[in-house]
Amino acid sequence: MAVLEEEYETRRQLPPHLRKKEPAESPFEYSIRDAEAGDLPWVREIYNHYVANSTVTFDEDKMTLREWKSKYAYLQKLGMPFIVAVSPSGQILGYALVSPWKQKRAYRFTVENSIYLGAASTGKGLGPVLMQALIDKSKEAGLKEMIAVIADKGAEASIKMHENFGFTEIGRMGRVGYKFDRWLGTVLMQKSLK
Repeated sequence: MAVLEEEYETRRQLPPHLRKKEPAESPFEYSIRDAEAGDLPWVREIYNHYVANSTVTFDEDKMTLREWKSKYAYLQKLGMPFIVAVSPSGQILGYALVSPWKQKRAYRFTVENSIYLGAASTGKGLGPVLMQALIDKSKEAGLKEMIAVIADKGAEASIKMHENFGFTEIGRMGRVGYKFDRWLGTVLMQKSLK
């Protein structure tokens, strides 16, 4: 009897040309621009998601809006690139920035990069777009070397993306961080911005 019910159900369907069409999935749209002070609450939320839920950052305490405002002002003063990806409705989908690799003046042309995406923006190709824009802006700013410090566990996609942009591994440090009751190391990667 089950076969007859299936046949009945099949016959009850309208022919394809008469069926209601499913709405097409809307494309993932965004624009890239320099970060503005008004973006910082979004940036904070994106970053704090990773603080609370992953080992891609070794921060264990969420950053406050005040801390983000201070960081933003510091990077602005230094002329360091800080960019955001923005949806057509104005939502910040992700961000990328560079900050000084070390505080000593001799390091002033070497920076460390950071790219973070909102949870709904991952897996859509936005990371590489932000990386390219960050590299371009860093070159325009006269920076010469870019360093990536990547967790050695759980960040395989980040390592692969950096490799795709010409970063090479320059070293590893084992068991230098402790988060979520486990030891973590880092992979150091570098790219010359020539």
